[in-house]
Amino acid sequence: MKTFITGAFLILAVCSFGQTTLSGKIVDSKNNPIANANVFLEGSYDGANSNALGEFSFTTTAEGNQILIVSALAFENSKTAVTMSQNQVLTIVLKQSATELNEVIITAGTVEAGDKSRVSVLKPLDILTTAGNPGDIVSALQTLPGTQVVGESGRLFVRGGEASETQTFIDGIRVAQPYIQTTNNVPTRSTFSPLLFKGTTFSTGGYSAEYGEALSSILVMNTIDVPDLEKTDISVMSVGLGVGTTQKWEKNSLSVNTSYLNLAPYQALMPDNIHWIKPFESAGGETVFRHNFERGLFKVYASFTAAKFDVEQEDINFPDQLRNSNTNTNLYTNTSYKGRFGDNWKVFAGLSYAFSHNDGAFDVIQYDADENAIHSKLNFTKPISNRIKTSFGADYFYTKFSQKVSNFDTGYKSEIVAAYSETDILFSKSLIAKVGLRFSKNYLLNETSLAPRLALAYKIAKNKQFSFAYGDFEQTPKKEYLIFTSQLESEKAQHYILNYEYNKDRQIFRAEVYYKKYDNLVKYDSNMPMFNSNYSNSGTGYAKGLELFWRDSKNIKNLEYWVSYSYIDSERDYQNFPKQVTPNFVADHTLSLVSKYWIQDWRSQLGATYTFASGRPYNDPNAIDFMNGKTKTYNNFSVNWAYLISPQKILFFSVTNLFGFNNVFGYNYANKPNTDGVFERQAVVPTADRFFFVGYFWTISKDKKVNQLENL
Repeated sequence: MKTFITGAFLILAVCSFGQTTLSGKIVDSKNNPIANANVFLEGSYDGANSNALGEFSFTTTAEGNQILIVSALAFENSKTAVTMSQNQVLTIVLKQSATELNEVIITAGTVEAGDKSRVSVLKPLDILTTAGNPGDIVSALQTLPGTQVVGESGRLFVRGGEASETQTFIDGIRVAQPYIQTTNNVPTRSTFSPLLFKGTTFSTGGYSAEYGEALSSILVMNTIDVPDLEKTDISVMSVGLGVGTTQKWEKNSLSVNTSYLNLAPYQALMPDNIHWIKPFESAGGETVFRHNFERGLFKVYASFTAAKFDVEQEDINFPDQLRNSNTNTNLYTNTSYKGRFGDNWKVFAGLSYAFSHNDGAFDVIQYDADENAIHSKLNFTKPISNRIKTSFGADYFYTKFSQKVSNFDTGYKSEIVAAYSETDILFSKSLIAKVGLRFSKNYLLNETSLAPRLALAYKIAKNKQFSFAYGDFEQTPKKEYLIFTSQLESEKAQHYILNYEYNKDRQIFRAEVYYKKYDNLVKYDSNMPMFNSNYSNSGTGYAKGLELFWRDSKNIKNLEYWVSYSYIDSERDYQNFPKQVTPNFVADHTLSLVSKYWIQDWRSQLGATYTFASGRPYNDPNAIDFMNGKTKTYNNFSVNWAYLISPQKILFFSVTNLFGFNNVFGYNYANKPNTDGVFERQAVVPTADRFFFVGYFWTISKDKKVNQLENL
């Protein structure tokens, strides 16, 4: 036994002989600890990661003089000479990376909503506190430059582009069906609630090579990573009910929002311009589950909506009203992981699945349609040095659409594989460049393409800078064409954007000019896309304009406001157009003024929004020239009032189009002239002159202070 113990001690002594323990702390220039720093000996696998206090410790058998390397995101790498003759305790100070210290960022074509963004044009709460906005993200974005007021649609039209040219992403993954199904000239709304999102990036052009299949614009929304506290929100509204809750555990958290909307009670009190057989009704919810790993975050997002309506509408070509009924089921879910590994590598992986089902009837025509869509993405980011950062990744898009109209079946299946790479180069603290390239293979259209992207930003003075962006963009033609033919090519656009921005002390001013050139637009030779139409990619077009934005929350106490103005000159020769003209969704001039004012003595927040748009073109068959008509100007003045009953109970009122402006979006004309040889017409008007909303909102939380005021 004595021999065994002696031998064991000898083995331990041999094993520990020549070992050195290195320990210490990693801090920044202000002596704040840096967690998750990677500490290792150069040329070896010996090392460790710093903990939440910045502390590290490891042993090594290395001998002599060595180099200890420390790396951490947002900091410059550190190299320290150490001698292995004895155990050492070190304090290493890291310098912030030049890319992080740099104040110049690329803003051309991009606006952001987020409290943590360095240049936030909108705040998250703006999505819901803007007067005239029915709690819809798209509606709030329509107060920004570059967007068009297309009230009969409710979708996002950007810089001369159709709504289908804007793609929506949640946590970096595409949402294939972002809108609830609706009927002719009745505006829709998005399928998601702003309450679960921490920030929004809205790009009106020139966006990153990471994003594809969008001809004009992208809308990127990121869900909240770590909720602040546990709470439950209850909403009782004139149009429905809502309940939301957030729960937190050590490494996990779960947020759930549910809602039920039914316009029947409201329609009974305030009838609109439509004959509803069954007013719009929907039920659904969203949820986000989060799990925090040591060096990453895993999230699952899911959204489900079931909606239906039944309506009768007048049509200039029929003596009786036409009936339109629809039942819609919409499911979207994605999983994502973002984290760090190795020597300053960042990884993002995501996968989404979307399903949409619509069935109903239009007059005597029965229809049934299904769409299944998948998007997967893998992305890596790596700082090459403190002045160069590169990222690269791959995308896969899958779409299967099938439709049955009466006894006629149509559909298609699309697969797209893409790869992209992008590099940020910091030439100086005043000049930065982003260079990207996107490769795409479209199996349905049997084509491959390369799309370059370039962006520059130059800081001319503190808080003042210029940005420039250029890019080639493409998109698969709409399903209305693909169900009849796949003998088409992707539609294409080139973006050129120049931006000036001033951002200081709660004030932002932006001025932007742009030029967008369209090629390969789809044309056909019939009144509408049909199975026997002749299709081609011979369409062309352009859009150019000037946009101004000013936001101020500094000069007047308790008042926050912004003003946006857009001028656009846009023409297209596409669809069945006989020549190049301005399409009917483009207004040359658009102006929005949004204000919010807090009155302490009343415990109230008052809001007002005024929107103006010049007349939009329409085609009058009684005239010789195509698309020669112009509607009258659009005007809308909306107000809201949030009253704080108690710290966690709020009463909310809003009125849309307070003065009842008689707006006209366009005209529908008869297919044939009357006995006098005149084509009769019918005005396309809003579904209601005004919309009234009343809500009661109650928040339950442990601190008994948090409420929904910032969400109203």
